[in-house]
Amino acid sequence: MPNAPAAAHALAILTCLARHAEPMPAAAIARELGLPRSSVYHLLAVLRADGFVAHLGEERRYGLGVAAFELGSAYGRQAPLQRMARTSLARLVDETTHNAHFAVLHGRDVLYVIEDRAAGRPPLVTDVGVRLPGQLTASGLAMLAALPASQVRALFPSRDAFVRRHDTGITSSRELRSALAEVRRRGYATEEGTVTPGFASVADAVRDHNGHPVAAVAVTFPSARVDEPERERLAAAAVRTAAELSSRLGFRPA
Repeated sequence: MPNAPAAAHALAILTCLARHAEPMPAAAIARELGLPRSSVYHLLAVLRADGFVAHLGEERRYGLGVAAFELGSAYGRQAPLQRMARTSLARLVDETTHNAHFAVLHGRDVLYVIEDRAAGRPPLVTDVGVRLPGQLTASGLAMLAALPASQVRALFPSRDAFVRRHDTGITSSRELRSALAEVRRRGYATEEGTVTPGFASVADAVRDHNGHPVAAVAVTFPSARVDEPERERLAAAAVRTAAELSSRLGFRPA
């Protein structure tokens, strides 16, 4: 496949531009990717002609074009991640006999996109379309623990960023750092009564091929009715489900 290296380099350029908040000079792209400048200029011209890259002439920089936006919009319309997750979440509910959720991080909030209810279990506040402060939820903590520390600091720059619920929850950067360190040490996130009194949750992050947390899988259960060994079983089931989805997205643990 003679065009495979060129295709790989073109995708690398698009990925590089997507990683940065601002458009980039061609020289910076070449330096970051370790590619010859001549090759980068050629590929940028091809991508520009097809609308995937926009050239900002006055700034001598390149950014993502309209075609890249359309591609991202198509991904959102097709919702492949949610489609993949539905079957896995249904199996998780069958295995645990408790309610399970699939959520994404939206700013510093968690947005619930799938709610799979177990038979006979009570309805929860975590319904589809509901947003909750990320640091109060197991799903949010699982995803925040997988983010770089600098990104977490940007999301929670001051005490004003911490919203409480039922007069409980994390209220400072120091508490959040400690909680996220515990999530990484334990291997999954927990939440006890900060979303709904009397209920607890366990969750793990779903990662893409770059290791970025794109979602989280959680199981919620009545606190008083589930002992510690059973909680560990539920957590293990959530971790397995998240790992399965991560693997399908191309994530390979180091």
